[in-house]
Amino acid sequence: MTIILTAEQIQHKIRRMAYQIYEANIHQNSFILAGIEGNGYVLAQKLYEELKACCPIPVTLCKVKVNKTNVLAPVTTSLEVADYQDQSVVLVDDVLSSGATLIYGVKHFLEVPLKQLKTAVLVNRNHKKYPIKADFKGVSLSTSLQEHIEVSFEGEAVAYLE
Repeated sequence: MTIILTAEQIQHKIRRMAYQIYEANIHQNSFILAGIEGNGYVLAQKLYEELKACCPIPVTLCKVKVNKTNVLAPVTTSLEVADYQDQSVVLVDDVLSSGATLIYGVKHFLEVPLKQLKTAVLVNRNHKKYPIKADFKGVSLSTSLQEHIEVSFEGEAVAYLE
């Protein structure tokens, strides 16, 4: 196991990403931070806390449920469609590996008229099977397909490579 990001480094990345998200939404009246259930939502909560400190624009936190074992199952959100229609949305996940989870989350939001849709990840692996990119990322790594990246927010946050 190789540590990629320590708790302090993760906090710095989250702070930097929050400022980038704020800058990308500076002309919006409000925007939605939509975290994919699990670590994506935990990361979205951490970004939300940072945004509250630096961003005067109202931000709404939303949980997005993507069935990772059956990605064709309907995606659900903690908000009603009307709550994010014609809004700016930032879809958040912890790691962008193949891109499957993120692209199915994006597909859900593309079925609703939005002002803009951006993506944010803590770790971008550069091994995408799908044509999706992270607009905001903490760190990009080129890894082998056999390697696995894990982010843990339990106790002291850490990102590591197995």
